[in-house]
Amino acid sequence: MDPNFVQGLHNLLLQSTSNDTNQLKAATAQLNIEYYKNPACISALAQILASSPESAVRQLAAVEMRKRVAQKSGDLWMQLPQDVRSQIKDQLPVLILAEQDSSDTSAARPGTWPQLLPWLHQSCTSAQVAHRDFTVLESIVEGFQEHLQSFFKLFEGLLNDPESIAVRITTVRALGVIAQYIDSDDKADIKSFQALLPGMIRILGQSIESGDEAGARQLFDVFETLLILEVPILGPHIAELASFLLQAGGNRTLEPEIPKKSKIQSQALAGAILEGLMPITTEPEPTDSDDDAPCRSALRIIDGLATNLPPTQVFPALRTLISQYFSSPDANNRRGAMLALGVAVEGCSEFMTPLMSHIWPVIEAGLQDGDNSVRKATCVAVSCLCEWLEEECVAKHAVLVPISQDVIEQYLQLIMEQLAGLLDTAPITVKTVVTGALGSAAHASKEKFLPYFQPTMNKLQHFLVLTGEGEETELRGIAMDAVGTFAEAVGVDVFRPYFADMMKQAFQGIEMGSARLRECSFLFFGVMARVFGEEFAPYLPSVVPPLLQSCKQAEHGEDNVATFSNTDAAVAFASGSSPTNAISVTDDIDVNGNPQLEIEDVDLDKMLEVNSAIAVEKEIAADTIGTLFAATRDHFLPFVEPCALELANLLTHYYEGIRKSATDSLLEMVRTFYELSGAPEWAPGATVAVPLEQSVKELIGHSLKPLLEMYETEDHKTVVASLCLGLAETINKIGPAFIEGHLDVICSIAVQVLEQKALCQQDPDQDETEEAPEDQAEYDSVLISSAGDLVSSLANALGNDFAQAFSTFFPLISKYYKKSRSMSDRSSAIGCLAEIIAGMKASVTPSTEPLMDLFYRALSDPEPEVQSNACFAIGLLVEHSEIDLSPQYMHVLTALRPLFNVSPTDPSAKLNAKDNAAGAVSRLIIRNTAAVPLDQVLPVLIGSLPLKTDYLENRPVFRAIFHLFRTNPQSLLPFMDQLLAVFAHVLDPSGPEQIGDETGAELIALIGILNAEDPGRIQAAGLSAFTGA
Repeated sequence: MDPNFVQGLHNLLLQSTSNDTNQLKAATAQLNIEYYKNPACISALAQILASSPESAVRQLAAVEMRKRVAQKSGDLWMQLPQDVRSQIKDQLPVLILAEQDSSDTSAARPGTWPQLLPWLHQSCTSAQVAHRDFTVLESIVEGFQEHLQSFFKLFEGLLNDPESIAVRITTVRALGVIAQYIDSDDKADIKSFQALLPGMIRILGQSIESGDEAGARQLFDVFETLLILEVPILGPHIAELASFLLQAGGNRTLEPEIPKKSKIQSQALAGAILEGLMPITTEPEPTDSDDDAPCRSALRIIDGLATNLPPTQVFPALRTLISQYFSSPDANNRRGAMLALGVAVEGCSEFMTPLMSHIWPVIEAGLQDGDNSVRKATCVAVSCLCEWLEEECVAKHAVLVPISQDVIEQYLQLIMEQLAGLLDTAPITVKTVVTGALGSAAHASKEKFLPYFQPTMNKLQHFLVLTGEGEETELRGIAMDAVGTFAEAVGVDVFRPYFADMMKQAFQGIEMGSARLRECSFLFFGVMARVFGEEFAPYLPSVVPPLLQSCKQAEHGEDNVATFSNTDAAVAFASGSSPTNAISVTDDIDVNGNPQLEIEDVDLDKMLEVNSAIAVEKEIAADTIGTLFAATRDHFLPFVEPCALELANLLTHYYEGIRKSATDSLLEMVRTFYELSGAPEWAPGATVAVPLEQSVKELIGHSLKPLLEMYETEDHKTVVASLCLGLAETINKIGPAFIEGHLDVICSIAVQVLEQKALCQQDPDQDETEEAPEDQAEYDSVLISSAGDLVSSLANALGNDFAQAFSTFFPLISKYYKKSRSMSDRSSAIGCLAEIIAGMKASVTPSTEPLMDLFYRALSDPEPEVQSNACFAIGLLVEHSEIDLSPQYMHVLTALRPLFNVSPTDPSAKLNAKDNAAGAVSRLIIRNTAAVPLDQVLPVLIGSLPLKTDYLENRPVFRAIFHLFRTNPQSLLPFMDQLLAVFAHVLDPSGPEQIGDETGAELIALIGILNAEDPGRIQAAGLSAFTGA
């Protein structure tokens, strides 16, 4: 070996450890050009590793030697003569064990050769701690899988190493590496590994007790790896690990984590986990909202439990703990209880609804607590309740806003008076909060915000020209959001004078280099398009390009890697915490003359950190595209092709929020494009009777294929739920032509979700033959419901031709109606079957009996929401089945009768059930009037009118009324005054639309007939305006 070659290489490596960036750049370039293309560099690096007095140089030599050996599949290494390669392999173990700096030894990773395995065994059992410490970690390499059992035996002893905690920690880390080489079929290896888990958990505890935080965090990383592996290694020890993690969190040393969902659910660990988390929620919160702390970690875990586990396993235990902690004299305990309640609402809202009478006293006490932090935490909990349990909160407005209970204007006046002044005098952070609150007030009060609109706009306009960073950027963005909310509240005519100037400010926000401001501008464009409709069209040429540009931008390091220079690489060498997270420079040169990087060795935390602000911006941009097309209609047509292509590209994005927005917008574009084609009304059936325009067909082809491909790899439930809902809406809009050629695939999606076997529903810890648990998280119920919507849309599109598919779907859907299922599952199952009947009509006849039995059971369900859907379903079955169900009318009427017993103050679900009961009775009358005891039924039916909540049921109600006027008018004479009052109510132009154009026209014709018979009576009822007189 030429000593000058070795010395030159050594000098350049030494230069590479310098902090002088110019020296770093020069050294790195020279290394790549003059040394790293020569096979002799490997021998030279080995010699430097053995002889250099500089630890940093030895470390760097070890890293580079490993890279050169592996470079281009070992090509450089194989160019060395065989005797040289053998000499290096013989020397390397000696060099490693002689190395005193552990960071240097950990840098060397020997290749695979026959002598290595005996050497590893010898080193693992060496009397010297340093030998044991090195070998158990760094020698676990691919190719030794067949020897895992011997490793397990070795490591069993090393986990109990009597001399060194470092050896024990390194052994656990080595086992973490081994775990990644175990397959699900390797039952013996899994069993052997699981036997070592108690010792691994014990060593984690020892590292914490000894104050070795760096070692403890390394071990937490190991267990985190075990948690995410598909192989169910942790299974038998989940409870033990959960207990330990909670104990560690309770010791307030390290942040707790939670094990896998399925094991927590199957072993009912939620209660124990919550007991361990609650003390942590009482710890002080940091003043900076961006800072993390144990209490915030604990609350995140409670949120995770609430959203991922069945609420039956979470909320009862949490409610007991909240009651216990809130009764404490310690304000920190009371604050923790309120915060825990707030984070649990999202995942347990349905389960909490019947318990709210027990929760409100706690809320009221929290709002009046003597400690400010408790009151603040209670307000946080109230905000969560208002978001997820709006109706229950509205009923408690006197508690939540303890002033005059008369009308919203009085609330609004006080709010505006208190908040408006702060916009002039408060610090900028307070102004930001106040501005957001004003937007919320406008959203809640809608047109009642009008008196406050202009003075508030005058104050906010100053915020829309701020150009500073940080707090000023946030205030400007919040102000833009608020102005959009104002526009929706006051309407197009009132906002029009501000429109052009606000658009100008939004465009300026795009140019300011802030992802946050671009996001706010995009949201504003969407709001303006909804408010102004086609009037927004002139702005499209200026709005769409930045939206597309946003969708195309990189946000997670693609640019960083592409432009990474020698200097950056050298700095990474100098600053890496270990050789394994340094940047490796290859021999390849990019177009700029810079050495390229080996991406797999880049420190992901440093180099590929996701820019979440840009990701959210892209999510908003994708969502806005669909909004603009729906609002501006034909004016958007020039932009359809580029937008559709870009949205399709985003379906493979790593961030689920972007995939969801792209899915929603793409299908929105398809629906809008179809509407603009002027296609005639489609006819149901498996054969397309009304073909699509070619351009519509092409857009569907370009959109539907990538959407269905996305599903195959989609692992996020919210995206699949959005896909199912979007497909259902599009199928209902376009009909069978949309699903032509794709019916089997779309049916398969629905089947997989209903069977809980979609990729996003998979749990690696659950056996393939094992049934999914019936008790599930509320978010899981949302996904099941979306699949039901997809099935009902297929029934609607196929009509009678859905009969064969119904035999597959009926058992899959009906299984969700069980007492053990949640109210949401039961309600969506019955509602889905009702919609299917509405679509397939007479072809449902063969299933009439089992459906009728199911609907009878649902009519006696304790929840009015389920009863409401049962009324709807049973009415449709009577209407469409070719079997005469009139012999069962009395049974049906008896079951429906209690649902009419409501008062105006009852919850909307009960009022809705009453309206659907009225619809069901009306369908019975239409199908077979003679089988209905009208003298008993009409007083109840007409007494329930007008309908209050479900105006769609006015259709069967008025069809029944028209039918009786035609066929049995004498039966209605005793109720004429009541009916005329109902007619006046539903035709009142100042009220909401209640009956639709077709029913309205028929009703006006009936009023004309009645007027000819008794004009005085019609005039007294206030209906003369509808007689044409």
